[in-house]
Amino acid sequence: MARVLVVDDDHSVADAIDRTLRVRGHDTVVVHNGWDAIDAAKTQDPDLVILDIVMPGMDGIQVCRRLRADLDTVHLPIIFLTARAMMDDKIEGFEAGADDYLTKPFAIQELDMRVRAVLRRAQSALAHAAADDSVGVLSRYGAVVARDDEWLVVGQLKLSRKTFEVSTPDRRVLLTPVEFQLLEHLMQHVGEVFSSDRLLQDVWEYPFGTGDPALVRMHVKNLRAKIEPSPMGEPVFIRTVSRRGYTIRAD
Repeated sequence: MARVLVVDDDHSVADAIDRTLRVRGHDTVVVHNGWDAIDAAKTQDPDLVILDIVMPGMDGIQVCRRLRADLDTVHLPIIFLTARAMMDDKIEGFEAGADDYLTKPFAIQELDMRVRAVLRRAQSALAHAAADDSVGVLSRYGAVVARDDEWLVVGQLKLSRKTFEVSTPDRRVLLTPVEFQLLEHLMQHVGEVFSSDRLLQDVWEYPFGTGDPALVRMHVKNLRAKIEPSPMGEPVFIRTVSRRGYTIRAD
C-alpha cells in the first residue's frame, strides 16, 4: 500500500488516524510538530501527508508552504485534517498548496475515501511520467492536441508529464500533483466545459455529491495564478463559462 506521514499535535487524534490507516494496510510515520514533519517528509519517503493546521510553533499552513517550495517535496500529496472549518480557512489551506481538506470531527469512512482518492491521483500522475507514444489527437471539438513522449500541448500551453511543469509564452512553473491532473484533464478535453461537480468526479474521483466545489474553485484559482498573464484579469487559458463550469480552448 502506501506510506503516510501523519502530523498532528493531538496524540489521541494522531493515534486514531494511525490505527485507521494501518488497518487498511498502509505504513505510517507519526510526528507531532511542524519541524519534525518537514524532516520526515524529506527522510521517510512518504507517499502522502495528512497534516493538522493548528499546532504550536510552525503550523500546518507554514509546513505545507515549505513542502511546496522544496523541489524534493513539491510533488508530495497533502491532505489537511483540521478543526478549522470556515471557508476562509479552507481557502488559506488550498492557497498554501493542499490537495484536499477535511475537517474534524471526521468520519473514518470519509478519511479512507479521501486517502484512496488522493493516492490514486498521485499514482496516476506518476504513471503519466512514462512515455506516451501518441503524436497528436484530434479532439471532439476539432482542435489538435499535440503530444509526444513528454509534452501535452494546447495552443500556447505546454504541459510536461515528466516534470509536472507547465510552460506559457512568458513563464515556466512547477505544478502540484492535483494542479497537474486538473490542467491535464482540461487540456485533454479541449473545448469541453466541466462543472465543478463533474471535475470532482473526473479528477478528484469522488462519488457524486461527496466533494466540495470550493476545492475545484481554489485549485482553478491557484492554476490561474501560475499560468495566466493577468491572474486578476480576464483569463486567457482557463476560461469560465457562466453557470456551466471551466474550459480550455485552443484559440
